[in-house]
Order: sequence, then structure tokens, then C-alpha cells
Amino acid sequence: MTRTVPSFELLPGAAESPVLLHVPHSARAVPARVRAGIVLDDAGLERELDHITDAHTAELAERAAALAGVTPWRFVNRLSRLVVDPERFPDEREEMLAVGMGAVYTRTTHRAELRGAGTDPGPLLDRYFRPYAHAMTEAVSDRLAATGRAVIVDVHSYPAEPLPYELHAAGPRPPVCLGTDAFHTPAELTEAARKAFAGCGETGLDSPFAGTYVPLEFHGRDARVGALMVEIRRDTYMAEPGGPAGPGLERLATALAALVDAV
Repeated sequence: MTRTVPSFELLPGAAESPVLLHVPHSARAVPARVRAGIVLDDAGLERELDHITDAHTAELAERAAALAGVTPWRFVNRLSRLVVDPERFPDEREEMLAVGMGAVYTRTTHRAELRGAGTDPGPLLDRYFRPYAHAMTEAVSDRLAATGRAVIVDVHSYPAEPLPYELHAAGPRPPVCLGTDAFHTPAELTEAARKAFAGCGETGLDSPFAGTYVPLEFHGRDARVGALMVEIRRDTYMAEPGGPAGPGLERLATALAALVDAV
């Protein structure tokens, strides 16, 4: 009997913690019904997963949660972003549509065909994207109800060298990139992250990736929801692309735990 991989998982933290570690891109799992709509052969799909997956970020968040003085909550995507990307806008607001990488990707990291022309994203959005968005909204609502605020720390990684799909690849690629939002990222949150990751190398802002994830129900509306994206350059903790984690992962987990405790 084939085990069904859950689409996502909310892992409880301390009742008094406002922090939600969000891990959207760490998984490689692609359900068979979704795999059938991807035109790559098996070897090509594995190569694409190596490039597109934020490898070991779920492990990083798990280790940080264990190290933190007050355990944060964790919301982890258990399916590959090749199924749906839960952080994209599901409509024409999404700039990554320009390279075929909206909420449902039609192109690869190297701009090759991933899904056939004319693919209808609707069924994938209904089956995977909207339930994920609803559950994440509920998780943030629960933190607001319990603590009066919520702090989303969006945990990502990115390659040392730009990939062809990147729209803003010309800028700096520091060991740690902090993605911010003018409404949801207060200066004290950014400063706390800079201090926490000071031992991990240079920390930059919004390059090569900018912004951070906030569920649409709260986006630009509720200042009680703080948010920060942490983008870690992969060569600082793993062999690229898609290789094993190295000792840098523990250093980063300690830094992420320090950020959790600071906020």
C-alpha cells in the first residue's frame, strides 16, 4: 500500500510563542497524479529538484526549534514546490509568471518546458494551493489569538550562482539574505536577524530575493503580523546542487534559534 504524503504539516510550539517558522520549499515529493503532468523524464526531474529545492531547510527549522528557549511553531510544506508554490500570488499579480513560475510552474529553473502548453492550473490550485493558504492563515490567526501578535520567519535557501529563472540576479549574493516587507517587517525584526546571523557571514537585504510571505488575509492590513524571509546561500551549509548538509547547518540552526528567542 502506497503511503500518502500529507501536503503540509503544522508542528506545535509553545503556547506562548508568537513565532511561526514557515518552510515552504524544502520537500522533493511529487504525487503520481501531479508527476503525470510534468514533461521531464525521471532523470531530468531529479536534476530539476536538485536545483529548485531549498534542501535541508526543514531540518534547519527543526533543529532551531529544538535549540530555542521558547519553542516556535513550524509550518512545513511536505510536497515539492513543483506541485504548487504556496508563496506565489495565484493570479496576474505574480511577477514570476514572466518566466513560467507562478503558483503552478510551467518552466524549469533553466527555462525549459516543465508542463505542456495550455496546462490549466485550476485543479492544482484547488487541490493544493488553497488548502495550504487556508491552513497557514489559520495558523497565524491562532498565534494572534494566543499571544496578540504573530511573527512569520520564512526559511529558504538559494544557490551560490544565479539560475536562469532569476529575475533579479545582478545584485549581491551574501551568505544570508533577509527579505523584508515595508508593512510587515519592523526595523527591530531586521536588526534582530542581523545580530543573530552575525557569525554566519555577511548579511544583506532583499538581494537576490526580496519580500517575505504573509497570508493574503493579513497582507498589508494587520500590523500585528510581522514577517521576515531568511534566505541562506547554499554553499554555506551543503554541497550544491542537491547534496548533503555539512557542519554549517548547525551554526545556522543556532543562529535561527537566537532569532526566534530575540523576537
